[in-house]
Amino acid sequence: MTARPIRVGILGANPDRGWAARAHVPAIQALPEFELAAVATTREDSAQAARERFGARHAFTDVHSLVRHPDVDLVVVTVQVATHVDLVTAALDAGKHVYCEWPLTTTADEAAELVAAAQGVRTAVGLQARYAPAVGTARAMIADGRIGTVQSATVYSARSKGNALDVPAWTAYTYDQRGAAGLVEVLGGHTIDLVRHILGPIRELSARTAVRVTDHRVAETGEPIDVTAPDHFVATAELESGALVSIHLHDSEAAMPRTRIEIAGTEGNLALMSVPEADPWADQLQIGRIRLHESRPGTREWLPVQLADDNGLPISAANVARLYQSFAADLRDGTAVTPDFQAAREVHELLATATQFCGTMGSP
Repeated sequence: MTARPIRVGILGANPDRGWAARAHVPAIQALPEFELAAVATTREDSAQAARERFGARHAFTDVHSLVRHPDVDLVVVTVQVATHVDLVTAALDAGKHVYCEWPLTTTADEAAELVAAAQGVRTAVGLQARYAPAVGTARAMIADGRIGTVQSATVYSARSKGNALDVPAWTAYTYDQRGAAGLVEVLGGHTIDLVRHILGPIRELSARTAVRVTDHRVAETGEPIDVTAPDHFVATAELESGALVSIHLHDSEAAMPRTRIEIAGTEGNLALMSVPEADPWADQLQIGRIRLHESRPGTREWLPVQLADDNGLPISAANVARLYQSFAADLRDGTAVTPDFQAAREVHELLATATQFCGTMGSP
């Protein structure tokens, strides 16, 4: 007998914009393992619009009504980070499985609290960069000894977010460090998780951050934004294996947003490189398409590595859908492969340790 689909309720399902509409809804709609049962927003009109647009059965403005509804098995949290703890806690108290977007919380201590609260409930966190086909293939090649012993790696990822001086009001909070949704938390967290996933545990991590672009304005009003969230992150890491990793992330790319990761081994090298997208917003490590190349001793060129077929989904939804598939398999088989709240806690703790002595240095 065919198993019943996992019934999903999304908190923060704005019908017009946002990550739920761009990534989660297309992923859920494409996967037979899931069914979109309910959506919730803060306003009745937008909740009903989301229900109609996304094909959900139920629409709510009250969080507790959604998380307690018998038609919801899995609660997905896709709202501002500062509200994650309250919404996740409500879902856990209702005994529901939870998929929360990354960052999980605003602090490592809050992440630890959610790990404790989630005992006995299955959780997932939106660290989807590890599900890019190039990432999985690179990880397998390293595990198989294809490039020998990894000696070092370099990660460079540049977004053009900082060059948009006039920004929509609904994104202005990401320039406030207290919102925990800036470059360090979002791209830094995805990068650290990716390094750990491909290369293994991190023994030490230290970083410097800076705010280099300060003259952002709210597009609708012209109101200046007090920018406190760093737009540059430079870090060095030592892995448990002894390999060294350098990481350079920034938001001020003027011409070509891109990601490039090079991994040097004793018997060869790997390079993961982003594919330029028409939408610069998609040129992020956790979102965009990534190519994989290798170089071998005796050659002076990068050779392409064949990857698994694309799942055909929009760029924003592709890796998210793969994470959903992994979580469905965990729920079905009793495995624990998908990054969960404990994985998120570990990334939060690494970021907190690496940046504990950082201020908002370097402002022009």
